[in-house]
Amino acid sequence: MTELLVTPKSITHIHELIAAGADAFVIGEQQFGLRLAGEFNREDLKEAIQLIQKHNKKVYVAVNGLFHNEHLAAVEDYMKYLHEVKPDAILFGDPAIVMYERELGNTIPLQWNQETLVTNHFQVNYWGDRGANRAVLARELSLDEVINIKKHSNIAIEVQVHGMTCMFQSKRKLLGNYFLFQEKAMKIENREIKDEMLLYDEERNNKYPIFEDYNGTHIMSPNDICVIEELEELIEAGIDSFKIDGVLHTEKYITTVTKAYRQAIDLYNEDVDGYEDAKFDLVDMIEEIQPEHRPLDQGFLFKQTVY
Repeated sequence: MTELLVTPKSITHIHELIAAGADAFVIGEQQFGLRLAGEFNREDLKEAIQLIQKHNKKVYVAVNGLFHNEHLAAVEDYMKYLHEVKPDAILFGDPAIVMYERELGNTIPLQWNQETLVTNHFQVNYWGDRGANRAVLARELSLDEVINIKKHSNIAIEVQVHGMTCMFQSKRKLLGNYFLFQEKAMKIENREIKDEMLLYDEERNNKYPIFEDYNGTHIMSPNDICVIEELEELIEAGIDSFKIDGVLHTEKYITTVTKAYRQAIDLYNEDVDGYEDAKFDLVDMIEEIQPEHRPLDQGFLFKQTVY
């Protein structure tokens, strides 16, 4: 059964997402994890892990930042804390996490999440040989590439099926100042609202969400991936986990999308014809709540995305 993985924004939201049919959750603290939908400090993290596991769901903690030497003491301490609260897995992008996990006894499974770098099965199996039990594939892969990687991989494969993707990250807090200074055809909209800032490219009429956190500045895609109509080949290929990324979306939006994908996956597993009949209505359900400035597309699966 393909896992439905979601990104909650709060403890309360976790309750809603469990009821909506989520199988697993990615949570964490921005000091250690990249582009998290919600911020979970240590107390929240402990409560969330207990809640999720009580409902027989999985919880994965993101420690997938890239760390400088001065960060390592804090990372080591955080890893020790995770071994106290015992999530079901830890997401990593930096080999330092593998080393700390070895020192701590290899008791928590690792999931390799290095964003755009996860592009072939040799990489996947390399980290599989070094302790990872899952790889999170890059969003910039075609459907054929995804299927081929899954076919030749020795560990589980996760694919993002919904939400925005990161186009650019700087560890500096830029907020578009570079473009403004250069007098390029871009400007910041909603700059006074932290989670609603848009970098507006008038030439292409695209609006790129932009936000800052502990890890710097992130410029996101102008469109949201939505492949709820195209799940058949991914399920048949044996993709292990479908991720809904809720970064910069509301709790209501994430919950509604989770319900739609839960219904789609269940329909497919029960009756393929039922899924084929219902999938367009499920797209309509999502489009009704989709922000006007964020069109839906199928990402790079069919090479439709050109941003």
